[in-house]
Amino acid sequence: MPPDRALEESPPGTGDGTAALPPTARRRGGRRALLPTWSPKLGIGLGLVVAIALFGLIGPLFTGDPDTIRNIGLTPPSGEHLLGTTQTGQDVLAQLVHATRGSLQIGLLVGVMATALSALFGIIGGYAGGFADEAFSLFSNVMLVIPGLPLVIVISGFVPADQRGSWTIAVVLAITGWAAAARVLRAQTLSLRGRDYVAAARVAGEKPWRVICVEILPNLLPLLASQFVFSVIAAILNEAGLSFLGLGASNSSTLGTMLYFAQNGFALQREAWWWFAPPGVVIAAFGCGLALINFSLDEIINPRLREAGRRRRAAAKAGRDTERVTRSTAA
Repeated sequence: MPPDRALEESPPGTGDGTAALPPTARRRGGRRALLPTWSPKLGIGLGLVVAIALFGLIGPLFTGDPDTIRNIGLTPPSGEHLLGTTQTGQDVLAQLVHATRGSLQIGLLVGVMATALSALFGIIGGYAGGFADEAFSLFSNVMLVIPGLPLVIVISGFVPADQRGSWTIAVVLAITGWAAAARVLRAQTLSLRGRDYVAAARVAGEKPWRVICVEILPNLLPLLASQFVFSVIAAILNEAGLSFLGLGASNSSTLGTMLYFAQNGFALQREAWWWFAPPGVVIAAFGCGLALINFSLDEIINPRLREAGRRRRAAAKAGRDTERVTRSTAA
């Protein structure tokens, strides 16, 4: 059960109150923590993310081959080419939908791998304690103090260009992006490990993996979801930066590679805004959507933020009602 609900439901003389609750109530409370608190930020964020995801997944079915070369270079948007063409006559819209799919693929791969690594080193190390916790914590601290982006640039620079695919870039970004989340998960696991219901499960003879999966993990799922969203944001931005420097996935199309080729084609100097602006807008919109979802997850995790958001919405609604009454009175 989340700590705030445990404090609210604890009877006198039971500490944090979780020991007095049956296992079904504790698990039901953990599942209730996963239910999102609906807010305008969450709605706008989900709308942006779903729209861009559908654009990248379904869009290639309705566009042509992005590599088709035509004898019309740098033509502005028209009825035949909705987003114009590049200097070699390639359709920008076709490139954009395929590049969006490639960036989403890398972002999801990095999010899954980075979240798995942070859970492995943070949750398991924090629960095991002793030498394992010290070793995992030391390794996490070493990875944390190493500058992430320079390390990614160095690793990508040493990988041959013909071997820098989506999986290679995703592995590099995941290895360099899990340490901070692991420290947060370790701190939360150390706090949950001392709770009464966890101690009761251990005394009852529950196996360690069952204690982690049933008693500890449900309370950490909102935090894992927030860290997954942040990892996806960081992965897409870092991949775009690497591709813009020419160190991205050479055999796949991403939003970063679109910006790279637009830079090499002097799109800005030629005022071909339709070549470099669309991938930048997609990156900004997708990052904005994920950030709004992440803020909503923070409100779910932190009751103080959730209550502050409710007070702000209530104050805004009261202000609108007051303004409406004032206008009606004046009329």
